[in-house]
Formats: sequence, C-alpha cells, structure tokens
Amino acid sequence: MQPLSNRVKKLEKKPMTLAERAYLPAIFQGLSITLRHFFKKKATVQYPEVERPMSNVFRGLHVLKRDEQNRERCTACGLCAVACPAEAITIVAGERLKGEEHLYREEKYAVTYEVNMLRCIFCGLCEEACPKEAVFLQNNKIAPPRYEREEFIYGKDRLLEPLNTETHKNTKDNINYQY
Repeated sequence: MQPLSNRVKKLEKKPMTLAERAYLPAIFQGLSITLRHFFKKKATVQYPEVERPMSNVFRGLHVLKRDEQNRERCTACGLCAVACPAEAITIVAGERLKGEEHLYREEKYAVTYEVNMLRCIFCGLCEEACPKEAVFLQNNKIAPPRYEREEFIYGKDRLLEPLNTETHKNTKDNINYQY
C-alpha cells in the first residue's frame, strides 16, 4: 500500500545512553521544577492569625438588620427562603402580640429565622429578594471554623444586628428590657 502523501518521515530509534536509561534527565528536570517553586512566595495564608483582605463585592456572613427604632426589619414574608437556590433559609412566621410594637415593625414577624451555613452558597439572592432590606451579607466577615455541624446553623440570636444603644436609650419603654 502506498502512502497518500509524500510527506512521510522515517524516524530512527536512537540508542539510549546509560544516563537516559537510569532516568537521570527526568529526575533533574523534576528537581528543577521543585526548586523553582520552592523559592517562590507562598500562596497559603495562616488563616486565623493572618486574614486576607476581602473584596468590596465579597458576600460573607448574613445579618438581619434593624430599623432606626431598633425593631426587626424582617416581616417573615419568606421571599428570601424562596429565592435561595440551596434552600439554606428556614423561616417560621408568627403574629405580633399587643405590647410588642417596639420589637417588630409589622404584625407578622419571624419567630425563627435560621440559615444553614453549610448549605448556603453565598450568592446574595436572599439579599436581593428582601423587600424590607432586612437581610444583608457582610463583606468583611466569613463563617468561622467549627467542629460540630449544629454550630453552622445560625439562628436569630446570631444573625440579628446588635442593638443600637444610642437610639435605644432615647425610647421611653426600655426600662424593663433585658439584653
């Protein structure tokens, strides 16, 4: 059978030297790559002691915001839970009782608001879906490492923004509150 083109190249097999048979060139090539990387700057950050600077668009830990009168903004509408593609948000709604007007903005509020940080993909869709701007993803904090899975389920106690004490001191009904 004749070749289809006249560009046929015939290769000759050269005999290997003793060094090539002992794989010495391959070993030295691998060592040179290792030595090149050995003296480069390390990409690893010693995390708890040294923190890497975060980008302005970084989406980190969730926060449930309060309004100007230190009331919870969340009205338990459930839009954040519906918008979450990872189904990491769980909300149980409740009715506000008489005398709790200073705690909640609307008649309906979130009795429990939980975010499973192991399921959350930090996409920010919950923040965009919230009509009351109650959910906010911080750009300077990440979920700290934990040993137990239960510690990654953040409830309202860990998600709520701390009370603004300056505003809270000026309200007349704050005498019997326990913080």
